[in-house]
Amino acid sequence: MSFLYPLFLIAGAALAIPILIHLFNLRRYKTVFFPHTRFLKNIQLQSQKQSQLRYKWLLAARLLFLLLLVLAFAQPFFSGNNKDTGNRLQAIYIDNSYSMSVKKGARTMLDIAKDAARRQIQQSGGGTRFLVLTNDKPVSYQPLPADKALAALGAVDITAANKNSNQVFATLQSIMQSEVNTGADLFYYSDFQQNSFSANIDKGLSKNITFHGIPVQESAVQNIYIDTAYIDAPVLQTGQNNRLVVRSKKIGKLPKDMPVLQLIVNGQVKSAATPNFNDKDESVDTLSFQVNDASWQRIALSLNDAALRFDDTFRISARSSSNLSVLVLNEGQSNPYIQAAFRSGNGFQVSQVDINTAPADLKEYNLVILNGVTRIDGGLAKSLSGALQQGKSICIFPSRTGNFSALNEGLRQIADIQVTGVDTAAQTASTLQQGSDLVKDIFDRVPENVQLPQANWHYVVKAGLSANQQSVLSFRNGDPMLARYTPSKGQLYISSTGADLESGNFPGSYFFVPFLYQMAIQSKGGDIYAITSGMQQPAYLPMNNADERNMVHLYGKNIDAIPPQRPNGAGLDVFVDQVAQASDFYTLASAGGDSAVVAMNQSRGESALQLWNINNLKSSWKGDDIKWLSLEEITAKPTTAGLGSFPLWKVCAILALIMLAVETYLLAGRSRKQTVAS
Repeated sequence: MSFLYPLFLIAGAALAIPILIHLFNLRRYKTVFFPHTRFLKNIQLQSQKQSQLRYKWLLAARLLFLLLLVLAFAQPFFSGNNKDTGNRLQAIYIDNSYSMSVKKGARTMLDIAKDAARRQIQQSGGGTRFLVLTNDKPVSYQPLPADKALAALGAVDITAANKNSNQVFATLQSIMQSEVNTGADLFYYSDFQQNSFSANIDKGLSKNITFHGIPVQESAVQNIYIDTAYIDAPVLQTGQNNRLVVRSKKIGKLPKDMPVLQLIVNGQVKSAATPNFNDKDESVDTLSFQVNDASWQRIALSLNDAALRFDDTFRISARSSSNLSVLVLNEGQSNPYIQAAFRSGNGFQVSQVDINTAPADLKEYNLVILNGVTRIDGGLAKSLSGALQQGKSICIFPSRTGNFSALNEGLRQIADIQVTGVDTAAQTASTLQQGSDLVKDIFDRVPENVQLPQANWHYVVKAGLSANQQSVLSFRNGDPMLARYTPSKGQLYISSTGADLESGNFPGSYFFVPFLYQMAIQSKGGDIYAITSGMQQPAYLPMNNADERNMVHLYGKNIDAIPPQRPNGAGLDVFVDQVAQASDFYTLASAGGDSAVVAMNQSRGESALQLWNINNLKSSWKGDDIKWLSLEEITAKPTTAGLGSFPLWKVCAILALIMLAVETYLLAGRSRKQTVAS
């Protein structure tokens, strides 16, 4: 037997109180007055033996009353299987991610898991306490008694948050340390999705934890969902047809009635289409729509699929604006690849100017490109530095020369950057910085075997700490092929090789055009938002007065919060998904009047429904501390032996009341038998 609160047993010292009272009463003498001999016949004589017996029963009742009362507060319980669970944490993890909303008959996987966990708690031994873990957060950071654990379990619902198995183990390890537990039993209720459950166990995270895997799966699953959507132009056009490309995917068999894809703009249905899936279970559809004003547009794509609801809507917020202005300063001939890049996309106003006649003020341009330059004079360097101070984007494509001192003279006036040499060996870029602003908005996930561009020669560019260099593309020896520098508010991009085919294939690669688009858009701020929750994608909000006092608020349904934000150029990067997780449209606004509408979508990782085969997991997750149980096995027998679901402390409390009643009876009987003799 173990005790939930063993320190309360110290109160057992109170057992000395009735013993002292008993010994004190034995030493007391009572004088009996005899008024008249005619009353002697009414005296009932009692032997000394009977009196001592009554006192012993009274003492025993009092001792048992106090003993049982102390035990009730200490809350005893029996340990099952001869294993000391008194200091082992009993943890139940309920996977309440979106994939658990799949139905099996009329019930969801989450409901089935909660019912099994509820029966497990009800069949546990008296005094057992449970820690209930979910994807959003632990219900409590302290173990709860059975009744409170059942109440917490009933409140668990589907959430947008998602934790992988390693995060669950890490959370449990942290709570074990704070609770000073020797070990833990983790009962893991999940559908065991491949994207959230590790294929192999982490021995470090699972130390002192006995894992009980309880699969809750539906074999025949099907789902149709919108994977992504994007406007095929960098900006939204007013009064013209805008094309929206939608990519949908399916899992399992198609339903008998195909769902309809609808395009809804500001609450009005604009167009519709029926997805046509290919042999790769993908469908790519293009929907057209028009907008008549330059305000923010709330664009929603809806797919009436009944399997999972959370991924049936994809949201995009966009506003039409004036064309992005691009200035190309050429030293020599204009570049056909740069011309073709901006000609292929609507929303750009491109000006081609000779570098010798460059305007002194560049504030009206979103992007300034220096093409084929071998020198940057002092006047141009001053203009470029001023544009960077105003938050504009600058991109430099050099031309090969043996004397690059004139180039260095201008670069030093812009930032602590210089060319130290020329590498004439042909090399292919080996590293793509996926965290760069140019890259992360192009790919949802960069392909493993992506083909990076090649350079036939490149300058060796060195930068000081104040230049804040970040390599976007780099060679195997560490030299940057394309790097971003932020010496002030704007973005300075320098390619170490030229933008022509003699220098390499960079202008012909599929990175070239998207990179130029992103450079132009960055200086103006976002006009199109479709943020994925949990990806920590910031929304860039240009601000007239970006300082610590001009904080940005996030407004939505029943929410008014200040999300994390950091200065970036002439504005702020605002991390919306740190304070809002639900899919919806949110408004960012500052006290200075700057505002934007941001669309939030859930990660489509829960939509794939790619579940682990439990037999395969058993071969990789095995050991003395790894146990796999079915739903029937987990509820077939109690997890700990004891008095069923009736707590022992209640038994002790009832017995204490019985002892109190016995003491009362003995005292009452003694009072009735006392008589007055004369």
